[in-house]
Amino acid sequence: MNDCVFCRIVAGEAPATKVYEDDTLCAFLDIRPIARGHTLVIPKRHATELEDLDADLGAHIFRAGHRLALAMRRSTLAADGANLVLNDGKAAFQTVPHIHLHVIPRRHGDKLSLAKGFLLRRPHDPVATAAAIQAGITAMEQEDTADDVSTGTEEGTQA
Repeated sequence: MNDCVFCRIVAGEAPATKVYEDDTLCAFLDIRPIARGHTLVIPKRHATELEDLDADLGAHIFRAGHRLALAMRRSTLAADGANLVLNDGKAAFQTVPHIHLHVIPRRHGDKLSLAKGFLLRRPHDPVATAAAIQAGITAMEQEDTADDVSTGTEEGTQA
């Protein structure tokens, strides 16, 4: 195994506050967040830059980021929006050499606190923050189930 901190997180060898995980992705709170809820979405398989990333996996990363951003709106974080940012390579300020998508929750009027977050980058009660995002994910799953019931569709079938 290489000495990549994100690969160590995936392997369970480095600590992280995970908010989502599937067979190919892992999402966890940034240890130096710009805002409360700042989450990183990474592929489990190492890819240093976009050049190393399969396009379908890249699309899956952005779909997960989209879902997490919506979950942050439905959670007690009460986000009004989100920035989804992927820095590709050192020239683009990528600091960890493993592809990662930043999902940064935003609130109306947060420009000053966001600027402060860029400067300070301090954690915000990671356990409670992760629980809030996970509750947002659960709320979305319940909405999806309710939508399926109201339209008469079931997962895996089409109406």
